[in-house]
Amino acid sequence: MAVSRRVTRLCSRAACIALAATALFGCASDVNRSAPPSAASGAKEQQVAVKVLIISMFKPEAQVWLEPLKLTREIKVPGLSADDPAVRCNADSVCQVTTGMGHTNAAASITALVFSGKFDLSKTYFLVAGIAGVDPNVSTIGSATWARYLVDFGIAHEIDAREMPSTWRTGYFGIGAKDPDSKPKFEYRTEVFRLDEKLLQKALKLSANAPLADNDKARAYRARYPQPTAKARPSVLQCDTAAGDTYWHGKYLGETATHWVALVTDGQGKYCTTQQEDNATYEALKRGASAGLLDLRRMAVLRTASNFDRPHPGQTAYASLSAESGGFPISTANLLIAGRPLVDAIVGNWPAWSAGVPTD
Repeated sequence: MAVSRRVTRLCSRAACIALAATALFGCASDVNRSAPPSAASGAKEQQVAVKVLIISMFKPEAQVWLEPLKLTREIKVPGLSADDPAVRCNADSVCQVTTGMGHTNAAASITALVFSGKFDLSKTYFLVAGIAGVDPNVSTIGSATWARYLVDFGIAHEIDAREMPSTWRTGYFGIGAKDPDSKPKFEYRTEVFRLDEKLLQKALKLSANAPLADNDKARAYRARYPQPTAKARPSVLQCDTAAGDTYWHGKYLGETATHWVALVTDGQGKYCTTQQEDNATYEALKRGASAGLLDLRRMAVLRTASNFDRPHPGQTAYASLSAESGGFPISTANLLIAGRPLVDAIVGNWPAWSAGVPTD
């Protein structure tokens, strides 16, 4: 009995302590819930109303915008990449964020920004502007491509080519599909996204005559390819992009990407560029749209070609992967050259664009 009473006293004492702690932290929680973000300063933090948000994936893509657009104001956002923890803005309400490369970084950074409460994104136009590999059968290094379809090239079954059925041309096929020629059900709901056609056409029209950069090294490298599209000088065009964290390369995987994009878009999509982030970025913005924070119709995707996605005749896929084609400097430069006409049009005629993409 003595032991029981002692246990009871100890339990009662613990209960009192727990009760007191609960009351204390409960009050603290109530204070935190009711206080505005800048309670320490005694005033609620004012949101930044953004007209255009430029989304870059790594520093070389971001740097081309900073000085020309005078993006000098830095706004730190918890949850952004440790390498690029701030959003940069200018006096015209144009801002830029660097997400970090790959699906995970893109999704995490955009989600952090959208739900940070620091920005009014209700009328914002979102411009994804990054470099990519390009199919020489469609275009060439240095070209600027605007996407209609964003296709995830990573959500798939894969059987090693050494073990796949002998009648198959590839070991990649849709999850739940029976073979590479069967369209899968979109159970992940991030496999294919279609961008707003009106904004796409406006972006194409505004950038059609952009004086894209080129260089002698890129011209010499293009000459090694037999396709007229690969030999041509850089241009602005519409074609579609495939995202996947695997940095693949080569003729056969390129042919698989072409087939996959056509398959999952019912023949409407035309593969031309390969990158890692765009479906993840779209999905993060989509969740913001579902929360009533932004308009998903205001997203455009610009990918400029930094390299070919497959080798030229006489070159191995591995050699092609690491080749110095001259495409990197012109592709980063052309992000600004091809993307700025859209940014300038939005900012320069904001009363018309604020209500939606204006009709010509």
